[in-house]
This record gives sequence, structure tokens and C-alpha cells, in this order.
Amino acid sequence: MGDRPKELRALLDSVAAQHGDPIEIVVVGNGAALPDLPEAVRGIELPENLGIPGGRNVGIEAFGSGGRDVDVLLFLDDDGHLPDPHTAELVRAAFAADRRLGIVSFRIADPVTGATQRRHVPRLRASDPERSSRVTTFLGGANAVRTQVFQEVGGLPADFFYAHEETDLAWRALDAGWRIEYRADLVLHHPTTAPSRHAVYHRMVARNRVWLARRNLPLPLIPVYLLVWLLLTVARTRSLPALRAWFRGFVEGWRTPCGRRRPMRWRTVWRLTRLGRPPVI
Repeated sequence: MGDRPKELRALLDSVAAQHGDPIEIVVVGNGAALPDLPEAVRGIELPENLGIPGGRNVGIEAFGSGGRDVDVLLFLDDDGHLPDPHTAELVRAAFAADRRLGIVSFRIADPVTGATQRRHVPRLRASDPERSSRVTTFLGGANAVRTQVFQEVGGLPADFFYAHEETDLAWRALDAGWRIEYRADLVLHHPTTAPSRHAVYHRMVARNRVWLARRNLPLPLIPVYLLVWLLLTVARTRSLPALRAWFRGFVEGWRTPCGRRRPMRWRTVWRLTRLGRPPVI
């Protein structure tokens, strides 16, 4: 967004310091002017903010259609940095060791406390963030994706703008037979934050939750999935304005187009269930 030039420079320095082959870097200015970048870094300035998935799709296409010019794309938030210079080599080794590994999700840790927020562990059993495992979704601001995944199932859903775009891609990738891993040994340092700091958080979370279900779930599971999340939201939300915004987004999700519907196969539903997160929660 162009408002964290010092943090961006720290991130770029941490990527440049990675051992092994040099990493080609693209920085996307999502509706914002870019600061001065190192000579080896490509910059793309977009005239308007396309949202998180839209901006990342532009970054993907900077490496050819579906990222075809490279094998793996690494996505990092501009206010984080890689503390371990061996991270890139670990990522390369992970993809080389497993031909069906499609996505790797990093562990996000606060640079001061070392703590990982529960919401940053992409599984239901999140009490031990230092345990690696197979998962059913991933963290958008710290991940690596094999570009074959994009070429096979498409990019991120740009219309989502913010929230749940990672799960949409993850479900499509899993349905195509790819695996997703949460790797606790791959760390991005990032300050602890609350997602509700974004003004549109509650509306977009609800709207995109409905779109996610309408796009990807078999018809019998759509009402179950959305009812579970409705009940959870009512139980968890303590702010009446936030709850009103959530319900407005929930209604919007039903009234507006959700994009192409590609329901996952029932064997994918069973696969998600065996991984510990059936697609009803």
C-alpha cells in the first residue's frame, strides 16, 4: 500500500540475504506509488487498489502466465521479514522432496515476543504453533506456491478483495490433488495485529464466506457450513455494530454474483475431513 517503506526495505534485505540461488523479486504497488527499490527488484505500480488477491494475481502474472517462468512463487507481506537466511533453501527442498506438494504455509511470529497468534495457525488444533502438519488452507502473507497450481486451478479470486481468498485457492488445489503443508520451521517475523483493524473486515469476511461456500461446496453442505459460521459469529462477536456489518455482508454474499461455481468432489470433502477440518467449519 506504499505506507511502510522502512518495513518494505527490511523485507527486501532479508530476501536478498537468503542463501542459495538469488530470488527474483517483484513488488506490486497496489494503488500506491512505490518507494525507491533496489536495482535488482522489479516494481509494478497499479493505478487503483485491486485488493489483496487482485494485487497478488498481478504479481503472479509478472512471472509469465500463471507464473510459468518460475517453479515456485513466494508471497510475503511488506511489513514482515525473514529472520533465517536458510528459509529459501528449506522451501526449495520441500518442493523438491514432494512432487504433489502445492502450497507451503509459513509460521508467522512476533519479532519481539516470538509468539504466534492462534489465527495464524491454519488448522483447528492450533494450540501448538511449532508443530508442522498437513492443512486445508494457508496464510496469505507468508507462503510459497508451486506455479503448476495456478496453471491448473487458476489464480486467487480477485473479486474477494480481502478475506478468504486463500481458502478458495486451497480448496481448488486440494480438489485437484495437491497437498498443503504448514511448516513451523519456516518463519516470517511480523508484528502482532488484529484483523478487525480493517474498516471493511466484518462485512467482507461475511460476504466472502458466503461466496466461498457457493463457489466450492456441494449443494447439501452450503447451508450447513454457513449456519455453523453464523452461530459461531453470533456467539463470538461482542460488538453490535460489528454484528450488523457482518449480517449486511452475509446478505450481500447471497445477493451478488460469486463467480464461477466449481463444487469440490465428495472425495475431497472426505479428504478435508481426514485432515481434521471438514468443510462445514
